Amino acid sequence: MRSTLWVLVVAWLALCACERAPAPLAAKLTVAQAMGGDADARFARAREPRELRFPDDHGPQPLFQTEWWYFTGNLADASGREFGCQVTFFRRATRFDAPASASAWNSRDVYMAHFALSDVAAGRFHAFERFERGALDLAGARIAPQWRVWNRDWSASGSLAANETTRLVAEEDGVRVELELRALTPPVLNGVRGFSRKGDGDGAASYYYSLPRLEASGRIVVEGREHQVSGRVWFDREWSTSALEAPQVGWDWFALRLGDAGELMLYSMRRSDGTRDRHASGTWTDARGVGATLDADDFEIEVLAHWTSPRTGVRYPSRWRVRVPSRELELELTPLLADQELDHAVRYWEGAVRIEGALRGARVDSRGYVELAGYGS
Repeated sequence: MRSTLWVLVVAWLALCACERAPAPLAAKLTVAQAMGGDADARFARAREPRELRFPDDHGPQPLFQTEWWYFTGNLADASGREFGCQVTFFRRATRFDAPASASAWNSRDVYMAHFALSDVAAGRFHAFERFERGALDLAGARIAPQWRVWNRDWSASGSLAANETTRLVAEEDGVRVELELRALTPPVLNGVRGFSRKGDGDGAASYYYSLPRLEASGRIVVEGREHQVSGRVWFDREWSTSALEAPQVGWDWFALRLGDAGELMLYSMRRSDGTRDRHASGTWTDARGVGATLDADDFEIEVLAHWTSPRTGVRYPSRWRVRVPSRELELELTPLLADQELDHAVRYWEGAVRIEGALRGARVDSRGYVELAGYGS
């Protein structure tokens, strides 16, 4: 069933060789289907820690079946008007070997991209999706001559090295984001030196690192008005083959800014009965940009409220209490907009949140992002 859905995606792309994006896919691909365990045995799997190399690992990982480049930002203009922004590029290989045909249109890789903007003052959430094949320069990723990942004219390009610049651009239906990003710290490795275990099985893991502190400036255009904005963007980079295993159906992910104290990333795998899987982890990044791993027993995530999508009927958590006792941290997270659901080929909730609480007795009032994947499967 998993491979069949991806074949349908490729067939759909082959029938839609046109300049404008075709109509959205009617079928839904669940997170468990996209990340499940029945991939071709020839794909590489994350089985143990290895040395991550930069800038090379910013580029594509074609020996693995799935990878993504993930930007989420909390931005504001000079008047204090807030925006959340997500630009994400995904690659999924439909087969291990090259296509049999030599046609320039053929590709073994499908690229999906998501672009979302949360306009808090207007109470509007704008979300868009694209699919392209990795052929004819329509979509792809490269490390030379300059790092770039793109899906048609949505792109991230430049350098992610500390104090260098990346340009992030996406535009659809009159909504545009154009940002200059500057990395303030080197990459932070999640898990064990970048090896992030998601389950007990062979290869139920990924290679995963973050740049949680990208200084952002640029412009947002929405509803005919341009806003000069600044703020912070979080970059996540992950690749794997078959990272999920039954009965896992998804995860809850938190990217939390703690002001001058640093950043906190947490994720918790979720089982089909709705309970939290024992495979959960986090990374505490201090003010110097140095990361420290948190195990599942080091933090608590309590759901305080829920929201039900009026479009899909899916019920999502919608307010949380996060505790890290060893760090004397207690936070409450509230979405800046209740409706930040991306109802596309893969359905999930991802949005900007307000962070309030205390760290070692000092008040925290900041912003972050939360992703809820696999609900309503």
